[in-house]
Amino acid sequence: MAATGRTSDRDDAQLTAGYAAYQRGEVATALDIFEKAADGAAPRLRSAALVNAASMADELGDHRRAVALFRTALAEMPEDAAHQRPAALVNLSQAFQHLGEFDAAQDVLEEARALLADSTDQGFLRVACLLSLTAVALYRQQWARAGELATESLGVTERFAPELAGHPLMNLAACSFETGRWELAVDFARQAVAAFAAAGAEASVAESRQNLATMLVRAGHFDEAEEPLRASQAFFEAAELGHRSGIGAKTMGFLAERRGEPGAARAHYETALKQFDATGAVVDAADVRLRLATVAGAEGDLGAAEELLDVSFAVYAAHGLGMHCAQLDYWHAELLHDAIEEAAQPDPALLSRMVALAVPAALAIDAVRHTLPNGNQREHWHRAVAEPAMRLAFHCAAASGNGQLVSDLIDTQCAGTALDLAAFTEPVAPTLGFELLDPTQPEQMATPALQLGAALAEVAAAAGIPVAPPPRLVDGDRIVLSDFISYAEQRYGRPVRDQRMIAL
Repeated sequence: MAATGRTSDRDDAQLTAGYAAYQRGEVATALDIFEKAADGAAPRLRSAALVNAASMADELGDHRRAVALFRTALAEMPEDAAHQRPAALVNLSQAFQHLGEFDAAQDVLEEARALLADSTDQGFLRVACLLSLTAVALYRQQWARAGELATESLGVTERFAPELAGHPLMNLAACSFETGRWELAVDFARQAVAAFAAAGAEASVAESRQNLATMLVRAGHFDEAEEPLRASQAFFEAAELGHRSGIGAKTMGFLAERRGEPGAARAHYETALKQFDATGAVVDAADVRLRLATVAGAEGDLGAAEELLDVSFAVYAAHGLGMHCAQLDYWHAELLHDAIEEAAQPDPALLSRMVALAVPAALAIDAVRHTLPNGNQREHWHRAVAEPAMRLAFHCAAASGNGQLVSDLIDTQCAGTALDLAAFTEPVAPTLGFELLDPTQPEQMATPALQLGAALAEVAAAAGIPVAPPPRLVDGDRIVLSDFISYAEQRYGRPVRDQRMIAL
């Protein structure tokens, strides 16, 4: 018994030493300590050491190693350590997210959430689980779901773990930024930095500064972005955190690109790509290749740009990131459009490829605003994202000389918006001044009465009234843009038109 006690004391001391090393920012040292602690330890302490070692590996960017360590810990976890399981699952989801394996991340998070549902003493983990679910939604650009989860997690955090308030605040910043509320986003991000600083969480302060800098760069506030970007990068490089260093290098590249410094941009992007490739962060690597493609395109190397875009598209598609694919196609079509405009004689094959990319992408991007819950968010998405994509589709159709396609695009843009009738439990027609139709009656669904006029559609959108995806338009015996709609839904894995049909 005495020997067992000494062994237990030694194991506990090793775990404490590993945690202390991590707190000092010595992540590689902490990983080594935790792995040594796991070797030959009692089952409960071994599983704890393995979980900690996996977390260190993930933070160092060795995501595959992290997954293997987490799985070993979960497989060997004894019954008297069952309380460790939700934490291990939540941390495993982080490694999956870094690898772009979002389905796997979602699965383990839902398992953790189920285990925590009846827990009264694991509020901290409930917070972590909600934060990770929010992160998955953000990766997938599911802004409505991400906003709901971020708001829920802020309430849970304030109740169970106020020292972690910075995380939901930063998630709210991300949701706000991506839906056009930039000033609010920056305010949330600064609150997150302050919250982490108050909690003494240096690594989280650095991460929040990096996120803040990224927002400022994207918003065009280059000078404001310099200080938080360089401060966070210094921290991550000193701590040898490869993945985070890669994100910082990518942001520096974007800053240089926006300042018209392509050489510096390429150098930063290549540094980031090397970091992401080394750590297995395939989605981040795809993002960087996309940026390198823009630099190559700006310098006139269309072939190199298209090769990079093709690689990135394959990664996005393999990981179920349909909206990433649609936005990439839009940028790809824009690249081709610029090349065609500069050419003395347009290449017919290039024209055809440009149209095949631009139109499906525009349809998919435009459909996103119908999934957003707030009218202001819809308006921003339309103005800042969907309208430029649809404008490019018009330009491409016109450049190709396809008059019917131009006409079809005009018809779809003038068709108005359909209400999401399933969202209503009470009649709202008297308020809006039109009659709602019964969605169970096909003959009513086929009539133009369901359609909102353009002005009324704007009223509905501004009020945040639920609207359905755009309807399919019928012109005689054909569905307008049918081939492009089918192709877009197959290519991006998401609906871009409602099943209801409206006659022109």
